Amino acid sequence: MQKTDYITIISKRKKVIIEVGSILYVLADGKTTEIHISGDTVYKTRTAISKLEEQLGDCFIKVHRGCIVSAKAIHDITDRINLVNGESLEYALRKKKQIIEQFRAMQKNIISGFSEKGIPITAQEYRAYYKSFDTLPFAFTDIEMIFNEESRAVDWIFRYGNEALSKLEGLPLETLIGSSFGSLFANMDSKWLRVYGRSTLYGETLETIDYSPEIDKYIKVICFPTFKGHCGCILFDISEIEFTKNSISADKALLYYLGNFSKPENI
Repeated sequence: MQKTDYITIISKRKKVIIEVGSILYVLADGKTTEIHISGDTVYKTRTAISKLEEQLGDCFIKVHRGCIVSAKAIHDITDRINLVNGESLEYALRKKKQIIEQFRAMQKNIISGFSEKGIPITAQEYRAYYKSFDTLPFAFTDIEMIFNEESRAVDWIFRYGNEALSKLEGLPLETLIGSSFGSLFANMDSKWLRVYGRSTLYGETLETIDYSPEIDKYIKVICFPTFKGHCGCILFDISEIEFTKNSISADKALLYYLGNFSKPENI
C-alpha cells in the first residue's frame, strides 16, 4: 500500500509539497532526481531516488535502476512503458516479465476487490437510481468496465444513459443500454480506455478533451468513480460550449485549470 499521501522535497532552494497521487514517474539524472507529475510539471531535487522510492511505497514499480513509475500512470507495457498521458519510458528488458507481473498483480488486486453489493442489477434499477439524471441538459452515462485476463481495460458496457447521451452518440437508448461500446462502434479508439480504466481502478476524477472518431465530434468528458468497477461520465459536445470571462482572474484560473500555472492566490 502507498505509505504517504504527500512527500516533501527541496527544489530550487524551496520546500515543495507534492501529492503522491499526482506523480507519474521519478527519474535519476546524474546527481539530480526529476519528479514528473501530471500537467507536464517537473521538479528537480537532490533527494536520492532510493530515498524517494522508500517514501512512495509499493504503488510504484522500479523499471530500471534510475526510474520508478506509478502503477496507475501505466497504460500498458510493450517494448516501452506506455503511460496514460502519452509518454513512454525505457525499462530494463531483462526484467520485462517481472515488471509486467508486478503491474498485473496490482491491477488484479484492485479488480478482485470489486463487489456487486449495492450495485443495480437490471436496467430498470439503474434507471430508478439515476432518475434525477434523465432530464439533464448534458449527456451522462454510468459504464461498467470490461477487463481481460491480463487485467487490462478492453471495453465498457452502458448501464445507464439519459436522452442527452442518446443525442450525442446518435443512437437510441434501447440500443445503447446493455451494449458494449466496441460492439456499437467498430472504430472504437482505445484512448478512452486509458481515462475510464484509470478512474475505475484508482478512484480518480479525470477530465479529457479530445476528438471522437466514433461520432465525429470534439468532446469533453468528465469521469468519476461510481460503483465498484464502474465510472460515471459527463459528456459535452464542445462546439456547443462557449467560454466566458467573468472577472480579471479568469485567465489565471484557466491556466491553473489547464495545469500550466501554479494555483493563484484569491481564486
